[in-house]
This record gives sequence, structure tokens and C-alpha cells, in this order.
Amino acid sequence: MSNMNRSFRIHSGRRSLTRSGVTVTALLLLSGCASFSPDKGMSVVAGVTDAAIRKDVISIRSDDDARFADETVGKLKARTLTVDTAVQIALLNNRGLQAAYNELALAEADMVADSLPPNPSFSVSRSVSGGTVEISRQVAGDILAIATLPFRSEIARERFKRAQLAAAEQTLRLAADVRDAFYRAAAANELVAVLTEAKTIAETTAQLATKLGETGSLNKLDQARQQAFYAETTADLAAARQEAASSRERLIRLLGLWGRDTNIKLPRTLPQLPRKPQTLPLIEVQAVERRLDLQMARIDLLALAKSLELTQATRFVTLLDMSGSQSKELGSPNRSRSVGIDFQIPIFDGGEVRVRQSAEIYNQAFNLLTEKAINVRSEARNAFQVYRSTYDIALQYQREVLPLRQVISEEMQLRYSSMQIDVFALVVEATARIAAQRAGVAAKRDFWLANSALQTAVNGGGRGESPSQTTGTTTVQASAGGGH
Repeated sequence: MSNMNRSFRIHSGRRSLTRSGVTVTALLLLSGCASFSPDKGMSVVAGVTDAAIRKDVISIRSDDDARFADETVGKLKARTLTVDTAVQIALLNNRGLQAAYNELALAEADMVADSLPPNPSFSVSRSVSGGTVEISRQVAGDILAIATLPFRSEIARERFKRAQLAAAEQTLRLAADVRDAFYRAAAANELVAVLTEAKTIAETTAQLATKLGETGSLNKLDQARQQAFYAETTADLAAARQEAASSRERLIRLLGLWGRDTNIKLPRTLPQLPRKPQTLPLIEVQAVERRLDLQMARIDLLALAKSLELTQATRFVTLLDMSGSQSKELGSPNRSRSVGIDFQIPIFDGGEVRVRQSAEIYNQAFNLLTEKAINVRSEARNAFQVYRSTYDIALQYQREVLPLRQVISEEMQLRYSSMQIDVFALVVEATARIAAQRAGVAAKRDFWLANSALQTAVNGGGRGESPSQTTGTTTVQASAGGGH
């Protein structure tokens, strides 16, 4: 502990110094030494990433690593991106993620440092008093630190395991961010296509309204309505194009691209819905087993338990100094020897305060772990409920709403061709169809975002945002923006 002063000091002549040095060296060798792993802890990160999202990771530490990453990214970027290729590019090219892997390597260095015994110190002194020269030599080593080294080494290893899971969690978080950015960018492109068609219709009707107004066949109110429809559609298209550009830039940043590499090819539409939704009857069990934040909390609790055990084992030992000295005056056959022991008597402080503090910290961590497990189960259930509801909504638009709107549009075209309705009735129907298309795009986007959030809820890597907060709001906005 930092407030303990425990050392073993020896002042001796040459032979006594040699014996003491051998003793300290033997203690150091018996304590064992930690070493660096060949992959700097990346095997755990790679295993978690492969199991969760089936993607490769690399910690770039050499020219060969950088060359491999650049070649792989170049091949993936050469064709139209999918969500899988976008995630893989980010995992190989995002520099923030590489910085997280550097942090993992630093954590391993801390683990090795904490697992090593303290270095012994050696000193030689020469003093002159009244023409007498005295030489003294000293070797010092922290005896209690060596005795408690197995405890401290085990705690250091647990902390390194946590650092490995933290790096894996950051990897999954980046993958989740890329998925969300990709789906938003694809949805923005699809919405631009819908509004481009809407602008063409609005422009045609506005021109027709102007001509009819010039002939006196249309009053100013109806003319103004058609002009407003055209103006609003034009503004919506401009906003959609800006959102598409911003979504593209967000994705480019996550992919770690710059310069010429930013010329990526994005799909114009979102992926189609899967034929069947997932069932996941054991989603709570899977989340509790896989969630990285829960695993890190378990490791924290285990490290605290070991720390409490160490505190209990050393509660009475706060000071233990042993010293032995042997000095000789030059030119004199006389030698002086002394032996001393300094220790603190635990009369007022028997370590009870430290033990109680450690115990309460452990109990606090246990309660927080229990709370986190409950929250993980709830988050998994909620994510699955949002996933299923967004799937049903998007499927309803795909199978019912949009096909019915298409039928209505075709029937209205037939009636307009046979002079049964005027052009403005056709415009009203076109407005409703465009609103349905916009809502359908938003519903499909919300499903894919919920699908990504479901993966995050089971595997970890999220930012603590409920998936319903995003999908519900975007659906309402898309629906509200479709009407005129």
C-alpha cells in the first residue's frame, strides 16, 4: 500500500554485502517475472470481434501491417459499399480505433510493470572524521512488496483482461456507428430520389396552374396552392440533398478516409427487408453472456475481491524496517556492527478502517454489477421489441401502403385520361403518394437502425441510447414532412 514503509536495508563490508545481495536476488528470482505477449493483447479483441460481427481487426505496428490494411481497404472501396464492407474498412482504417489499440499496449506495459518485484538499490558511502576514513556499503530491498507480489500480479492481470475487453468494446462501438451512418446515408439517397420525382410533378402542376390562371380558368387561391406545393417540395429536396451530403461525410470520417479516398460509392437505396424477422427466444441470456460492459464489471468485482484479500492480509503491517550495518575504519583492525528493527505497534489503527473501506467498495461494485445485469436484460428486451415493431411497420408499408398507393395512382391516371377528374385531383393524389413513399423510406431506415441496435444490445459497444428514441422520432418526422 502507498502509506506503508516496508524495506530491508543492510550496511555491510564486502563479504556481508555479497551475502545480502545474493539473498535479495534469490527473493527476486523466486517471485517470478511477467513478460509481454507477442500480439500485445490483440488476440482477445480479434476473437470477440469475429464472434460478434464476423470481421477482422489489425493493430498496425509495422510497414507490412500498414501495407496490408491499405491494400484491403483499396479493394473494398473500389466497388459500391455495403454495410459489411463499410464496417470492415473502418476496422482497418480508423485511426481512433488504432489509438485504442495503442492504449491496450500501454495497459499491457502497466500490467508487466505491476507484476515485477521492486528493484533493489545499492549505495556506497565514504566519510572522513578527524582524519579517520570510514567506508559503508548498503543494499536495500522491499521485503513486503516481494511477499505480496503474487496478489498484486494477479490483480494486474485482471486489469489487463479488462483493458482487452475495453478495446474490443470500442471496436464494436465503431462498427455500430458505421452501420448507423451507412443506413442513414443510404436512406438519405433514397429520399433524394423520391423528392426529385416529387419536384418534377410539382413543377409541372405549377406551370399548368400558371397557364390556367392566365386564361382565367383558375383562381388565385388554387394557383397559390400549386406554387406553394412546388416551393415546399423544392425546399424539401434541398434539405434532403444536404442531409445526404452530411450523412456521407459522417460515414467518411468513421471510415478514416481523406483526400482522393473520399470518392466512395454508396448505394442509392436501403437494403430490402429480410423475408422473416429474427426470433431470439433467449435474447436475455445471450445478452448477459456476451455483453462486454457486463464482463468488464465482473472483472472489476473480481479485482476488488483480490484487493480486499490483500488488504486483510496486510492490515496489521504498516511499517517493517530491518537494518544491519558493518563498517570499518581504514588502517584500523576494529570493526563496528549494528542490527536494528523498526516496526509500528497497531494500537490505535489496526487496519480496521482500510478493511471496512475495501469491503464497502466491494459491496458497492457488487450492487452496481447486479443493477447492470438487470439493465442489460431490459435493454435486450426493449431492443428486440423495437426491432420487431419496426419490421412490422416497414413490412406494412412495403406490402400494403405503397402497393395500394400505386393502384390509386394508376386509377387516377385512367380517370384523368378519360376526363373524369381534373388535374388538381391528380395532384392531391400525387401528394399523398409522395408522403407515403417518404414514410416508407423512413420506416425501412428505422428497421435497419433497430437491427443494428439489436446487435449492440446483445454484444455490447453501444453508447447507452435507447433504440426507440431514434427510430420513433425519425418516423414521426418523415410522416409529418410528407403532407402538403
